[in-house]
Amino acid sequence: MPRVTSLVRCVADMTKKSSNLPESYIKRAMQQVEWNPPKGVQYRPISLRKKKFTFSVDRPWTQEFRQQNMPGRQRKKIFIEPIAEWTFFKGDRVEILAGPDKGKHGLVNYIVQERNWVMVEGLNCTYEMMGKSKNYPGMMMKKENPLLVTNQVALLDPSDNKPTQAEWRYTESGERVRVSARTGRIIPMPKQAEETPDYKTKSTYPEQDKDTKEKELTQITFEPSHRTFEMDIMEKMGIKEDRVPRKTFWYSVRHRSFDFKEF
Repeated sequence: MPRVTSLVRCVADMTKKSSNLPESYIKRAMQQVEWNPPKGVQYRPISLRKKKFTFSVDRPWTQEFRQQNMPGRQRKKIFIEPIAEWTFFKGDRVEILAGPDKGKHGLVNYIVQERNWVMVEGLNCTYEMMGKSKNYPGMMMKKENPLLVTNQVALLDPSDNKPTQAEWRYTESGERVRVSARTGRIIPMPKQAEETPDYKTKSTYPEQDKDTKEKELTQITFEPSHRTFEMDIMEKMGIKEDRVPRKTFWYSVRHRSFDFKEF
């Protein structure tokens, strides 16, 4: 089973989609330099950047994730069971198969696809005392713990509310849907799966002044060609160039003689 390594390649598609952040920003936020070369013309300007990351419930672009993966910090190796097709989404009704809340049903409210984790709302929780001191009794905080989708949680079949394995199939119209492997019933996608920090659903998101309009995204405004930018400008301005460029030569010293190469 491969280890979770590398940079943006390891950030799951669901994480990018739920954050509604550009991939370039996630890559820049995760970058950490482990070593820089000394200053000088004799050194190659190549920096050693961290390529192996340990993922947790903290998102890759947060400060908590950066502190957990600081250069030089030794962490235990984590091996992840690869999942070819992800079938769990935010808002799904699931049943817990292990732990103190075994057999209970709940809604998925948080997903860490890089670790095959989901969190169920109000279930599989632990309690921690926060802020306790001599003058303050502290506060008991409830914390939801992640569950593995491979053996600790299962989707519920909408026909009988019993746990089942899910797989992806296609309908007669060509639509890709989730289907219960036990009964063949379609498991509909929850509305919460489309939520991001910016909107509940894409259809209800109002276009802002600085947003690219939806009509402009469907229009083709660039036609590729084998011309340079200068050639395009000259054609639009009606400029014709008939002059022949001068010949240029490259001189190199080899065995105390000159080699002339014409371009």
